[in-house]
Amino acid sequence: MKLLRVGTAGAERPALLDRDGTLRDLSGLVDDIDGELLGDASALARVREAAATPDVLPPLDADGLRIGPPVGRIGKIVCIGLNYHDHAAETGAAIPEEPILFFKAPDTVVGPEDTVLVPRGSRKMDWEVELAVVIGRTARYLDSAEEALGHVAGYATAHDVSEREFQIERGGTWDKGKNCETFNPLGPWLVTVDEVPDPQALPLKLWVNGELKQDGTTAAQIFPVGEVVRYLSHFMTLYPGDVINTGTPAGVAMGRPEPKPYLRAGDVVELEVEGLGRQRQALKDA
Repeated sequence: MKLLRVGTAGAERPALLDRDGTLRDLSGLVDDIDGELLGDASALARVREAAATPDVLPPLDADGLRIGPPVGRIGKIVCIGLNYHDHAAETGAAIPEEPILFFKAPDTVVGPEDTVLVPRGSRKMDWEVELAVVIGRTARYLDSAEEALGHVAGYATAHDVSEREFQIERGGTWDKGKNCETFNPLGPWLVTVDEVPDPQALPLKLWVNGELKQDGTTAAQIFPVGEVVRYLSHFMTLYPGDVINTGTPAGVAMGRPEPKPYLRAGDVVELEVEGLGRQRQALKDA
């Protein structure tokens, strides 16, 4: 299933994109696409039944309708740094022996075509296309990567926007360069696991002003999805609706020769993970 949330920011309603590409209203069936739904097997079964006979769901006019983040009321966003062999190489970093963790606040999440704001004082704003994992079952102290994959509800396209000066040169942790407002566009869809047979076989691409900058595949991840979820479950409890950004392939601005082509107001970024949908953001000053 392709689940999404549509409408004005803060007032989105649940929807489904059916197999014919028609947008369908789910608000008569569920309150939202969130952890409560994703952790409720019976509620999900009702949605699956409706998805199998989509004519029972009212169609929505998609013309001019904003697409919001596909998951509401996110509890936490856990991010994995330097999780692609080629990205680690382009930044001159050693291959991590264990996953590198940082967090993004849920209030960084915006829709896939919402405006992204360039922070005041920013000089090194960067792009990162990523595969996002959405948790569907409470995960704690999992024993194997295979078991961990059974706790995943689905996948989405994510843009881990970063400010490298804030992240690296201003002291402390990475978080200050990762948590500026609008720094985590998510969506357009939450694609359930039944439509993603292998999360390690997904091409990812990103363009800036029409120029291809990143062209990678999740096959190049150092720590694959199942291992990431298993590993995290030994340091924190993962709950339905939590999101994991799993890292970015090579091609970021930071990894390019001087003068590095960092983002600025007026730029347009487009990105996609194959099968999970495409994003487009215009940048403007905060």
